[in-house]
Formats: sequence, structure tokens, C-alpha cells
Amino acid sequence: MTAPFSLAGTKRFALIGARALASDLGPRAAPSDRDGFAPVDILIDRGRIADVKPAGKGDFGDAPSLALSGRIVLATFIDAHTHLDKAHIWRRAPNPTGAFDAALAAVAADRAANWTAGDVAARMEFCLRTAYAHGTSAIRTHIDSIGPQTRISWPVVAEARERWRARIDLQATPLFSIDFALDDAHMADVAAMLDAYGSNILGAVAYMTPCLRDGLDKLFALAARKDYDLDFHVDESTDPAARSLKVIADMAIARKFPGRILVGHCCSLSLQTPDEEKRTVEAVAKAGLSVVSLPMCNMFLQDRQSGRTPRWRGVTAFHELAEAGVNVMVASDNVRDPFYPYGDLDMIEVWREGVRILHLDYPFARWAPVVRGAPARAMGLSVSRIEPGARADLVLTRARDFTELLARPHADRTVLREGAPVGPPPDYSDLDAVEGLA
Repeated sequence: MTAPFSLAGTKRFALIGARALASDLGPRAAPSDRDGFAPVDILIDRGRIADVKPAGKGDFGDAPSLALSGRIVLATFIDAHTHLDKAHIWRRAPNPTGAFDAALAAVAADRAANWTAGDVAARMEFCLRTAYAHGTSAIRTHIDSIGPQTRISWPVVAEARERWRARIDLQATPLFSIDFALDDAHMADVAAMLDAYGSNILGAVAYMTPCLRDGLDKLFALAARKDYDLDFHVDESTDPAARSLKVIADMAIARKFPGRILVGHCCSLSLQTPDEEKRTVEAVAKAGLSVVSLPMCNMFLQDRQSGRTPRWRGVTAFHELAEAGVNVMVASDNVRDPFYPYGDLDMIEVWREGVRILHLDYPFARWAPVVRGAPARAMGLSVSRIEPGARADLVLTRARDFTELLARPHADRTVLREGAPVGPPPDYSDLDAVEGLA
């Protein structure tokens, strides 16, 4: 892929011979192949897609052209489950055992010692710069909302959302243990932050505690009264007896809850008996829940025992949920923190690893929406397409089919925002001050 001109500063140009997912194109743009790709020519003019034609049919006058020769062009990604307030604290809060409980303790200690508004803002800004450079256009982050931290972090999120408006659509939801839902003062504080800083998503960590149903009752009631959506961490456990997912689904059905509900992790579902799994999957489908799997982080955390090779991939019953008609997706989750010391908020990496861990292939095209269309539905976002009038927000790769796309990291991708190429992800040295390396 050799450009005869520099894209930087070029207002009108054509991408000739691109391959795009038919699901990302407007109707009747071009016929697709068995993997769901359609060959197209794309004209970009002043930051917008001006025209899309079947490959070889584009008559774009004297517009400079970039010959892609069948290389894949993607629409930008949507990341439905992240923790931007925790990201990049590994150096000062390591978890050398990789254990889940140790991660909880390390985050709690670091939060108490270091999470000032300036610290959270610096790390969140680095995350958004990284995701933007990789080609992500919308993110939902969970925000630890416990005690004083609630009033420290939410103004930071609001400022970041305004700063990144029109570049990244930033959603946020509070995160606390379901036990806290029974504390009226805590819930009043959380609701005040959501209302003051423009979020309509309420969330918590749901697990099999004696107060689970009472806590969920409180959250469902508040969400219905305030017109909030719900977002839960659910059954992130190796214990087959962790069945809060079924409780949530049944409650949503009984209450006829009108909002969207996104549930994350749901790891223990895949360890339950076939009958129990089937009953839960049917309830999830009936309730209209969306499910996000976090394959990289959960493969790292689950079934981890010192000196023993893991026997389980740590992920939910993804295929069974999809077969039942559940809206399923994958997302980044944690980045360089005690829960997961890796990751880069790169949805091509998430997609690639999700395909390998969850077998999201054959047919490839069926699973392409897990990084775009499915999270958009769960987050209440409209999905822009590669069609005339849409913003020219595109990811240009050197891959010509799914195997090439998912075999390499594509660090050499070109990300266009309103038709202009953006720079690479920020250098880690930008974090030296917050990581204690300055």
C-alpha cells in the first residue's frame, strides 16, 4: 500500500480497491464475498465520505487516489467495558501473584494513597489518547465510586468527556460492591454524581452475597425511577455456584425493566451444568440483556493457581448466548493494572485475541460485530457506516483477508479521523510522573 501523495493536509482523495465489511457499508454498496467483505472505491471530501462505489466503478475525477489493492478498511471500534481510572498503576501497585483477591487489595491501597483528581485525569487522558490513535470512537468506563473517591473521580470523567467530545464518545458508570446498594447515603451520593455530571448508567459488582436480591432491588428501582440504564460486573468467578446472572435476568423480566442492561464477565456460566446453563441463557435472552466478554483479562485471572497450568480459558458461554439471540461482544477491560498487567485499549488486539480464545471464526463475518455493532446496541449508540455523508473515520490496514487481519498487531495501520491521519499512540514516558519514574 503505497500512497502517491501525503494524506496529511489532503482534503479530497479516493481510496481505490478497498475491502470493507458489508455490514459497515450502506445498502447495495457492493456484493460481498463469503467472509463478508465487499470490494469498494471510497471518495473522501473535507472529512466526509462523499461517495462509495463497487471497486473499479468509482469515477472520482481528478481526486488523488491511494491504491489499496484489496486491503481492508474498517470503520472505527467501540469498547464497551474498560476501567480508565485504574489503568497504568501496575508499577506502583503490582500484583506479582496474579490473584484476583491480591488485585483487589492492590487497587484499594493505591486508590487510597494516590487517586487525586490530577492523578486520575493524567492516566485517563493517556488512555483516551491511546484508544483514539488505535481507532476507537466510543468507550464505556467503570469508575470506582466508593467513599470520597466518588466525588474526586466523577468531575474528572465529566471534564474528559467534554474535552474528547466529537472524537471519542465517553460513557461512564459507577462501580461498587452490591452491598453498598443498601447504604442510602452512598446511593444518594452516587445518584448526585450521575445527575450532576451527565451519566444515565448505574452499575455495581453482583455476586452471590446474602444481600444480592435486596441490593439489586434497590438498583433496579432507582434506575427505573431515574431512567438509568444498568451495567453489572457479574460472576467473575471459577465457582459454578456463582449464579447472580440468572438473578439479574429474572429480576429484569419480573420488573419489565425498560432500560438497557449490559452484564460483563459472566465467567462461571460456562462451568455450570448444561441444564443450569441453558436455563440461565434462556433467561438472559428473554430479559434482553447484552453480554460483554473480557477474554484477555479473564484468561489471565481465572483458573490461576501457583504451580498449576490453567485448565480453563476463563470466559463465558459466548456461543450459547449468541445462539439464543443474546447481543454479545468483547472489550478491553483492565490495562496495565493489578487485574491485568498488559493491554493497550486496542480493539484490534481485543478482536484478535477474542477470536482465538473464544473461537469467533468460521464464518468470520458472523463475529465481526462483536467490536462494533454489538457494543453500539448495548450502549445506545448509532453506528455510522461507510456511506455517503458519514464522517471519514476509518482504519486502513495492510491485511487483505481475515487471516491477515487477525494474524498481526497492525501497528502500521493508518487511522483517519475526519479524513486526516492521526499520530501514533502516546509514549509510555508520558506517564513517568504518575508512575513514579520522573
